[in-house]
Amino acid sequence: MKIKTFKVEQWMNEWETRCRYNLAETCIDSLTVRELLELSGEDVGEYMKNLADTRLTYSHIEGSPELLAGIASLYENVDAEDIVPLHGAIGANHQVIMTLLEPGDNMVSVMPTYQQHYSIPESIGAEVRVLRLNPENRFLPDLNELRSLVDENTRMITINNPNNPSGSLIPTEEMQQIAEIARSVDAYVLCDEVYRGISEDGSYMPSIVDIYEKGISVGSMSKIYSLAGLRIGWFVSRDKELVRLARERRDYDTISCPVIDDKLAALALANKEAIYARNRAILLKNRRILDEWVNATEEVWYQKPVAGTTALVYYRKDIPSRDLCIGLLKSKGVMFTPGECFEIEGAVRIGYAFDSELLAEGLKLFGEYLKEI
Repeated sequence: MKIKTFKVEQWMNEWETRCRYNLAETCIDSLTVRELLELSGEDVGEYMKNLADTRLTYSHIEGSPELLAGIASLYENVDAEDIVPLHGAIGANHQVIMTLLEPGDNMVSVMPTYQQHYSIPESIGAEVRVLRLNPENRFLPDLNELRSLVDENTRMITINNPNNPSGSLIPTEEMQQIAEIARSVDAYVLCDEVYRGISEDGSYMPSIVDIYEKGISVGSMSKIYSLAGLRIGWFVSRDKELVRLARERRDYDTISCPVIDDKLAALALANKEAIYARNRAILLKNRRILDEWVNATEEVWYQKPVAGTTALVYYRKDIPSRDLCIGLLKSKGVMFTPGECFEIEGAVRIGYAFDSELLAEGLKLFGEYLKEI
């Protein structure tokens, strides 16, 4: 199977250990095991003593009851049999795409989005129809264009909500219309929801599985829960046939998730409100820092992010995004992700959900660099 280079991951692999200011990071400031235990109200010494007696077997092949209960709590009316745990969201996206699509199928993918959603289908011979998201439309899908892209042979529509890299959030009413469009051609909707969970006002963020009977939600412990080192992801769907087929395929590429990862992820999900409170404070503070900097810097502009941990910032310079990012790294030690990694030019993706002082200093240095060039 031939597949295109995964641009964003190759960029991260090349540069993230060589920078002083990593503003390409997309996870909310990562937790230590100690911090997770303290947020969860556990006695650290006692928990670690008990953890030391954990037998490192395959354990629960389809996820522990505690993990499944924690994942189910993120949705409305989801049961354990609707959940398929996998190795990160990257494993969940891959599992769904490979289970549903065959050569000759057509599917619709929004762009920009995570490259899995269009490069894997292309690699297996599916026709990918691109639904471009634009800042003029707040990076929301044009529903009339979506209607024109689907037909009776459309197998799947993939969206990313909240969107990576733009930070847009599709309103519930528009999600319902997307479901109606998919229903009209009996297509699945795969919604990558790894940035879902923390709204600006603390309200529940609806999932595609709350809205559509053939909706598929992908989530993980990485972004919103600050636990990327736990390689736990999942997909949730009420479509019983999809779940059955995916579990059969899972025997070939997953078998089970790591037992310690399962245990810690279940603990985090049982105490998600404490993690949400910590992480919402980080997001809201840093979103303000980013917004103030953009508004004060005449060389840049953006569509303000409303959810997630990333923003697309456009710059007013005639230079390819990769060249700009490499120059910035070498000159100032500041790392962004080039828009090129998302098939966009004239922009960079900024991750802003970590240390506030590092963010402010990195943005200041970027502003200096833009003036220098």
